[in-house]
Amino acid sequence: MKPISEIEVTRGIVERFTADFLDSLQLDVAVIGGGPSGMTCAYYLARDGLKVAVFERNLHVGGGMWGGGMLFPRIVLQDAALEIVCTDLGCRLEPFHEGYHVGDSVEVVSRTCVAALDAGVRVWVGVSVEDVLVREEDRVSGVVINWRAVELAALHVDPLALEAKVVIDATGHEAGVVHTVQRKIPGARLFTETGKIIGEKPMWAEVAEANIEDYTREVYPGLLVAGMAANAVYGAPRMGAIFGGMFLSGKKAAGLAAEMVRRS
Repeated sequence: MKPISEIEVTRGIVERFTADFLDSLQLDVAVIGGGPSGMTCAYYLARDGLKVAVFERNLHVGGGMWGGGMLFPRIVLQDAALEIVCTDLGCRLEPFHEGYHVGDSVEVVSRTCVAALDAGVRVWVGVSVEDVLVREEDRVSGVVINWRAVELAALHVDPLALEAKVVIDATGHEAGVVHTVQRKIPGARLFTETGKIIGEKPMWAEVAEANIEDYTREVYPGLLVAGMAANAVYGAPRMGAIFGGMFLSGKKAAGLAAEMVRRS
């Protein structure tokens, strides 16, 4: 093996990053948040041939799944999600209660990530979305990004922008992209009962799991919500360490986004 210099290591990283980043400037779908719903959504979109990238502010994907319940690395999934989690993503689960299975949270995160990457999803970690692009007819048409480290250090560094035919807010409890739309677009009215973010309710797993797939929908022109962002926006409860609804939400969001891309 020929020795490599530090300069060549740097060159390889910068050249490959630059090429991949430039290829992500115009997307069919930008998924914001690399938790279970976001990664599942991206997987199905890429599997169907769409150009999709995930933007995750942390240095890892998986959202709240890594820690399972209170740092016990196990999660519960209902049987309705088995086709997604086991058949499509390749995870191994064990039955433990009628209609429910238990999974190793580390395995589920890892296999979901690998499946998404194999399908062609590009994942950008350490990237925060701080704004949206809005063009004709007040439609979200892209996102504005910066390094998470810049955000944490409170540095005044201008962001960069990329275009997407559809943006999906999968940022979890905070529903960060929808909050940005509500805050920065004068008179913006969301597709909710109040026209605004209703807010997440206290934990009630049964109700939350029943709501999350239904509330996975377009919340503003060009912007979909998935996962806990959907429940937070539409006023449903949280559900704790049961994650089947997250995967079901992600798959539904992918179908909705694909149809929106076809219409664009």
